Amino acid sequence: MLSALLDCRVRAAKPSSKVSRMARQTRLVLWTAALGIFLFILLRLFGQQPHQATLSSSLVFQNKEDVSSTDEKTQEIHIAAIVCGNRTTLGLTMMKSALIMCSDFIRFTLFVDNETSGVLNETIQLWPDNILKRMSLDMRPVSYPEDNTDEWKTLFKPCASVKLFLPSLLKEVDSVLYVDVDTVFLSPPLHIWQHLGKMNHTQLVALGPEMQDHTKGWYNKYASHPYYGKFAINSGVILMNLTKMRKFGWEKYVVRVNEQYKNRIVWRDQDIINIIFHFHPEKLYVYPCNYNYIPVHCSITSLCQEAEQQGIYILHGYYNAFINDHLPALKAIYTSMQQHSFGDNLQMLFVNMKENLMKTPTSSCRKVMSSILKLLMVT
Repeated sequence: MLSALLDCRVRAAKPSSKVSRMARQTRLVLWTAALGIFLFILLRLFGQQPHQATLSSSLVFQNKEDVSSTDEKTQEIHIAAIVCGNRTTLGLTMMKSALIMCSDFIRFTLFVDNETSGVLNETIQLWPDNILKRMSLDMRPVSYPEDNTDEWKTLFKPCASVKLFLPSLLKEVDSVLYVDVDTVFLSPPLHIWQHLGKMNHTQLVALGPEMQDHTKGWYNKYASHPYYGKFAINSGVILMNLTKMRKFGWEKYVVRVNEQYKNRIVWRDQDIINIIFHFHPEKLYVYPCNYNYIPVHCSITSLCQEAEQQGIYILHGYYNAFINDHLPALKAIYTSMQQHSFGDNLQMLFVNMKENLMKTPTSSCRKVMSSILKLLMVT
């Protein structure tokens, strides 16, 4: 009788035990769900919000159409630049000039600091849809080799050394047109991009010459280190086959040259490039001076015949030529481009350039710029 009673109690206890287990499982599920909701709220409140200007993400802006279809419509061009400090307006004007001078799709990769990223992104988002459909923008934080980071940061100008490390910073890219932000396109970027197909199998990079004058050239008069050719090359507009540069071991040469010549170089990043091509001239393709027209080509007298005969493809306003008043003719060209609206036609831009040029004092640069405008206005 007692055993039967115990057996009955055990059987009666089993459902209760089962209910208890179910209750514990329910509480566990509810607790897990509550924890998940709590963590989600914390992340929303305090976590990093996805924002197009943040530098933790590579892709910042992409055209509204499927980028993969662009090769069916137009040639695609990849332009890279460095925008640091107070050079945001220069960077925006460079991009604008490239876009209004062509109908090709352009991929822009900008290496930026926190000071410039937000302003760039907010401004570009306000550009017209027909312009945004022809471009993509990839903003990345400026970065340097882990070894001697502080030294590379302060090489010449802020962020200037980034251009030396594009082969590793753009590992997924085959070729790119690097331009300093103080440049303005006065012809379709495709004109210079096509030189990639003209390089032979040994040439890695295309560059334009520095001042081509024995009496005024800086390198032939003052440089205490090797440099390319008779007058050296300028590093403001660089057409790069990054695949070939990686195979060549470009960045190892950069580090070695800097170590060996750091106490003898003045223009730092440009000097390093010149030294490399002094010892490896077969690796360099040199395009004419009008592909990187620099102030010294007209500051005293005209030193670039190709510009007067064919026009300027890219105007490079180094030494703050677009900002100060030392060469007002160059500043007039830049200011006209900066103030140009996407909705206005090109002929209006050229008319404004001509009018602004006429307001500047007579000079060699004004004469050259005026002759170039005649070529632009008839094309």
